[in-house]
Amino acid sequence: MVKLMRVIGTAGHVDHGKSTLIAALTGTHPDRLKEEREREMTIDLGFGWLTLPGGEEIGIVDVPGHRDFIENMLSGIGGIDAALLIIAADEGVMPQTREHLSILDLLQIPKGIIVLTKVDLVQDADWLGLVEGDIRAVLKGTALQEAPLVRVSARTGQGLERLLAILETVLQDSPERPDLGRPRLPIDRVFSMAGYGTVVTGTLTDGRLTVGEEVQILPSGMKGRIRGLQTHKKKEASALPGSRTAVNLSGLAVEEISRGEVVVTPGHYLPTRRIDAHFRLLPDVKVPLKHGIEVKLFAGTAETIASLRLLGSETIEPGQAGWVQLELREPLVVVRGDHYILRRPSPSETLGGGVVIDPQPKARHRRFDEAIPKRFESLLAGSPSDLLLQASLALGPAAVKEVVARSRLDAGAASEALSELVNENALILLESGEPSITDEMLVMAGSSWQSLATKIQDLLVNYHKQFPLRRGMPREELKSKLQTNPRLFNLAIGKLVAEDKILPGHEIKFDSHQNASIKQLMGACAANPFAPPTVKEMQATVGEDVFTALLELEALVQVSAEVAFRNSDYGSMVEKIRAHIEKNGRISVAEARDLFHTSRKYVLPLLEHLDASGITVRDGDFRRLKR
Repeated sequence: MVKLMRVIGTAGHVDHGKSTLIAALTGTHPDRLKEEREREMTIDLGFGWLTLPGGEEIGIVDVPGHRDFIENMLSGIGGIDAALLIIAADEGVMPQTREHLSILDLLQIPKGIIVLTKVDLVQDADWLGLVEGDIRAVLKGTALQEAPLVRVSARTGQGLERLLAILETVLQDSPERPDLGRPRLPIDRVFSMAGYGTVVTGTLTDGRLTVGEEVQILPSGMKGRIRGLQTHKKKEASALPGSRTAVNLSGLAVEEISRGEVVVTPGHYLPTRRIDAHFRLLPDVKVPLKHGIEVKLFAGTAETIASLRLLGSETIEPGQAGWVQLELREPLVVVRGDHYILRRPSPSETLGGGVVIDPQPKARHRRFDEAIPKRFESLLAGSPSDLLLQASLALGPAAVKEVVARSRLDAGAASEALSELVNENALILLESGEPSITDEMLVMAGSSWQSLATKIQDLLVNYHKQFPLRRGMPREELKSKLQTNPRLFNLAIGKLVAEDKILPGHEIKFDSHQNASIKQLMGACAANPFAPPTVKEMQATVGEDVFTALLELEALVQVSAEVAFRNSDYGSMVEKIRAHIEKNGRISVAEARDLFHTSRKYVLPLLEHLDASGITVRDGDFRRLKR
């Protein structure tokens, strides 16, 4: 079963010890370029991974801190689950510390840890207290204002274990990335490997990729196929949202792909040259933002020059927000809800950022159309379909009317959104019929259904691997492992069976040794059909697993803990007993014993089995046919 692997990223001023810390935590230095090693400075993105105390593996993106390479930093920081903001104890908060913090805040990186490095260089406890106080003042009002702070030394090892423990706690509280069924991998590296060919890497979002499936590179539109997948240098059959993923592509050359493009499955995304967005100008930018200027746009791993159109105002003042339309020089792929950063091309400066409202606006808006801000406010809150889908994701499997109630949509908008989501398979009905917003019908988000279906299929595949001589997993055992309520379990199994997505019937196959032992057993049964070997003797001959398989295949019928017959012999005995009773009205144990020339040891368990099966009924010392 594929495991989710979370990703963290570093941020901080140049020479504050980011790469050295990662090397101390992972045993591998992330600086992979010769120039980086010679200059002792991270220039491009570096990558690594480590194992937390609880056993979870996480990926690491190490970004440059020098202002000359901050645009490389932007290519790697967007897809992370948490950030390590690195600040050297001997220098404290520096310019790139503030700029990286602003970028983390604009991108709404959900979690973080403040790592005070090089504490072995500072002997003055008062100085460390002053530095920490300064850090807390800078963090105030940002997404990381409540982030834990830990003192470490990569050289001596001080604080490293505590850092890992805190990181584990921080990530445990982070929700898993949603699987929306539309995979998108922004490419941050492209290279060739001997024996493999073209490989691209990135952090996967919005869906999963699977070996063998066709993919498309956007915005170029070229198509290829996934030859292999790796997460943390481990081969995987599929990759989950949120994982650092390396994709080995067939049918595409290295020179045909660039950083900033995205790997997608066909049909889900379109490149765009125009974006509507909400924008926040950083408070420390010295001049207001004016209409018509050129800016550098960073989204995911992509960057392009864009012309900025302000909507509803002539300027945006430092620390203020507004609506913008961006006309892009080069096409790129974004979706509503993506975060982005804008920088001034020259002199280089991070201006601010925000969130994409509409990735495919049909035309240039009239700048002072009063309807535009109202529409954007609605889009920022989410469309009716978005709100209904988010409600379903939050509730899990639930009645339609419960999902509608949570979304707080009016009846008309809810009904329209429900139809749209069902038609797009974004919402999955687990019961047949036409849904309405007042239904008790069970529904769940398409991504949640896919996860449940995959989990069921994985459990069954693993069960067959563990027990190859069993036809299938007992229903109650599967339900126990899934920990779902009976209604959901029954509906899910019924849906998968109807869609032929559960293994249609595992075929039990015996090897030559097993077949020889089965032949030996059946020969012993044939020699004494009504007095066969005991169950223990049968199991000793063929083994417990093969014996159980013969029961599942109905080659044997077990009538008690100690007695089993070949199916044909059991059928013959049942028919003779039935015929005797029909002729004489009843049968005793002694009469049954004499009928088969066997002993009470075999006929008594058989008759009790027939009673339990509803074929006969006991009447004193006799059995009669059950009416």
